[in-house]
Amino acid sequence: MARLAGIDVGGTFTDLVFVDGETGSLQALKVPSTPADQSVGFIAALQATGEPVSSVSGVVHGTTVGLNAVLERKGAACALLTTAGFRDVLELRRRDRPNIYGLRGWFEPLIPRDLRFEVAERTDFRGNVLAPVSEEGLAAFLDAVSGRDVEVVIVSFLHAYANPENERAAAAFIRQSRPDLKVIAASDVLPEIREFERTSTAALNGFIQPVMARYLSTIKTRLADERYAGSDLMVLQCNGGVMSADRAIEQPVSTLFSGPAGGVVAGAAIARAAGFENAICCDMGGTSFDVSLIAGGQASYVEERKIDYGLPMRLPSIDITSIGAGGGSIAWTDRAGLLRVGPRSAGANPGPVSYGQGGSEPTVTDANLVLGRINRERPIGREGDARLDEAAARAAIEASLSSALGVGVHEAASAVLDVVNSNMADAIRLISVGRGHDPREFVLVAFGGGGPLHAIALARELGIPRVLVPPFPGVTSAIGCVAADLRHDFVQTLNAAVGELDMEALESVLDGQRAAGEDLIAGESEEVEDVLTVHEAAMGYEGQIHTVDVTLPGARLSREALTEAFSETYHAQYGYLLEYPVRVLSVRTAVVGRRPALDVGFTFAANGVEQPAPASRPVLFAGRMLDTAVYERNALPPGARIAGPAIVEQADTTTVVDPDWQGYVDPQGNLILEPLS
Repeated sequence: MARLAGIDVGGTFTDLVFVDGETGSLQALKVPSTPADQSVGFIAALQATGEPVSSVSGVVHGTTVGLNAVLERKGAACALLTTAGFRDVLELRRRDRPNIYGLRGWFEPLIPRDLRFEVAERTDFRGNVLAPVSEEGLAAFLDAVSGRDVEVVIVSFLHAYANPENERAAAAFIRQSRPDLKVIAASDVLPEIREFERTSTAALNGFIQPVMARYLSTIKTRLADERYAGSDLMVLQCNGGVMSADRAIEQPVSTLFSGPAGGVVAGAAIARAAGFENAICCDMGGTSFDVSLIAGGQASYVEERKIDYGLPMRLPSIDITSIGAGGGSIAWTDRAGLLRVGPRSAGANPGPVSYGQGGSEPTVTDANLVLGRINRERPIGREGDARLDEAAARAAIEASLSSALGVGVHEAASAVLDVVNSNMADAIRLISVGRGHDPREFVLVAFGGGGPLHAIALARELGIPRVLVPPFPGVTSAIGCVAADLRHDFVQTLNAAVGELDMEALESVLDGQRAAGEDLIAGESEEVEDVLTVHEAAMGYEGQIHTVDVTLPGARLSREALTEAFSETYHAQYGYLLEYPVRVLSVRTAVVGRRPALDVGFTFAANGVEQPAPASRPVLFAGRMLDTAVYERNALPPGARIAGPAIVEQADTTTVVDPDWQGYVDPQGNLILEPLS
């Protein structure tokens, strides 16, 4: 294996994992993120390893730049060109609302109405061109946007998924007439039925494309200045695979949620290596809490995710639920006097009050510090003689919360943790109980800078019998970057009954998707051990709106094999079959280039030493201040056992062990926590 660096940039910290394939060593570290220019923190993390960048042969990056641009509405100025009569598809959306209760809502489309234009053209749902695109209309469109502050044009025509001829003709005309504009054809981003979702996905891609292009180009330039030895920068996708930075610049929408996806990739691999096929991955960082479910050793995927209300992204993604609950989440009281935590976050700047960087509102980190759970002398991600200001945290909690709630500082800090734990437990219920899974059958894999601090409280709330804390929990998403395989997903709508399906055309589509994926992978990496292709079809009964995902048989397809595969899948999900014709709506192909496997368990097994006597400090548990053993994680070799109350400290996180819990270090270096029997 080459010398690889995985870098995950979060809202508070930039995490790095450096793997030396020759020596088998692994280095993990955190540096503060630089929100004004995240590439600064990116390079700073590489330099902090002490290794010359010129010796690094590969860098894989998990980024939130595109996601933040969407959430903060700081993307490019875009214009939309669409079929006459469909100007408002982005605003009409689906029949939903932002809140369960109430009839009022607020929605801001990425492209305002005065930058959405229509042109005469028409293609029917079978792909027949009924009217070619009007060149006079295209010229009028260019006149309308001339002088406007527009960087990107999204062309999205009705039924272009069935035949992109008109859409591509319009895109070519605009490129030739205005080479200064970036032009995106929706059929190149998502050739799939459902006009709103297709247009929304293309709009998201266009909205963040210039932002991501500038960001990734800056990183590539800075890597070149540092004499980076790799052939290209790689970027993690929301599907848990990686792709080249050049590909990410063209289709940046695939990078949305890439950081959390890295955590799930690593969490699943770590759980499998430890012998757990069912796991709930919980990533608590500085600004958010991300949770995903692993069943049978495999992550769950969804075909669509909503970035925000009314902004769906229809691309294969690891199924992750995110809420605003992190170490930097701000605690506050609402107009009714009720305690709230998040979703606002202090982020990297100014950060928690105890960081002494100008923060004035108490956060979850401040509450943990006041309760003794965090060592003020060893703040996560801060170097040198930096320490946390416990007195400032205490004063902020007293001023903002104690007086409003009518309780003491310790009670207020404990209440902050109770509220944030309740919020996180609800998120776990959503992806487990809400989908028919019993949390008691899973292990809770806790990572992120704050996950191990709260893991036992979450397990207790949900009845989860076991917690797994990885060797480097604070940088697990960065580990996912270096552990992930290359992956490219393709989709094409067919929308035909199985009995009328052109089987040769179906084979041709699948072969074309496979070949396109293999070509991309061949141009992206030389370190691919083999290439795996998986074909699926979205199928349903005639007249149904919703479909089921059917894995297609590996042998040559036939109508009978398609129908049989659908029946097995449908019966497994719903317990019955219907006597209606079966349709194939779309076919999808995932092409995965398997990289050399990363041994996720070698680090602590090699670095463990004899277990010394622990230090101690007072920590508040359930309203009582208890003298608590404090262990150094690096000093706990495989086989070491601890009993609560205990604190386990390491450079990237702190693990809290409640009085009625115990733990041991497994052969892979994971800390396994269980209730006392």
